[in-house]
Amino acid sequence: MPKADINKAGWEQSEFPILCETCLGPNPFIRMSKQEFGRSCGTCARPFTVFRWNPGSGARYKTTVICQTCAKVKNVCQTCLLDLEYGLPTQVRDTALAIQNEAPTSDINREYYAQNMENKMEDGNQSLMQVGTRATSAGKEMLKQLARTNPYYKRNRPHICSFFVKGECNRGDECPFRHEKPVENALSHQNIQDRYHGNNDPVARKILANHSEAQGLKPPEDENITSLFLSSLPASATELSIRTHVINSLPQISSSQLRSVVHVAKSRCAFINFKDRDSAERAAEAWANGLDMDGRTSSCEVGKK
Repeated sequence: MPKADINKAGWEQSEFPILCETCLGPNPFIRMSKQEFGRSCGTCARPFTVFRWNPGSGARYKTTVICQTCAKVKNVCQTCLLDLEYGLPTQVRDTALAIQNEAPTSDINREYYAQNMENKMEDGNQSLMQVGTRATSAGKEMLKQLARTNPYYKRNRPHICSFFVKGECNRGDECPFRHEKPVENALSHQNIQDRYHGNNDPVARKILANHSEAQGLKPPEDENITSLFLSSLPASATELSIRTHVINSLPQISSSQLRSVVHVAKSRCAFINFKDRDSAERAAEAWANGLDMDGRTSSCEVGKK
């Protein structure tokens, strides 16, 4: 329905947020406040309806940070920005399913992109991800192993008291914040843009790195090793088809980072050589459960120098 004020034509109005079970909390009788156009979306910068609630006893108040259009495009929660189906960061899901991030990150294009996506979803409320039709068997297996099916309510705990860190908090047990010393590491530097677009998300990087190590793809100590070994390739595989499958399975890595593909047809294996160590590690994380090629899953190993 067109809005009376032409300046508000692209603004979003909604009746209920899109949330995961963890953010909603264990209490089935929560009270939720609603404020139309309460803030700008953290990704597309368009004003949207903000919801605020308390998930349960001992939890902090939570609020929506992105609009519903952006949440539907990525199939994520409006508050924690984790995937609604698997409970994982978008970078983990997109890496497993080889999904290319098409959302623009510049201020000029992101609002235009959000409006176009909203127009495409006017006929229904389904997400545009449609990951089920694009997932490979290796990607499905990877997500099945990493999926977080149970709610993690510890994520709703209050933030750390900044006055306690400075040694100045005198509220004692009445302080609504946690009295703990913060741990300074990569996980303490997170932002909405990286989580939503799946770029350099420290939580996702840790999950992918731990999974690849569990599958036997621990990065070697020698930094000069930038090769991966693929075995059990289909008989119809050629150097060109292998290169095509490798590039298509790694949308987050530029094709220029692939140095060469050495195909050993007699042994039905191949060496995938990258130009830098980071690209090789990203490929190992994506192929932790193998690389699907012509209906066959090829196993991946760390190459030798």
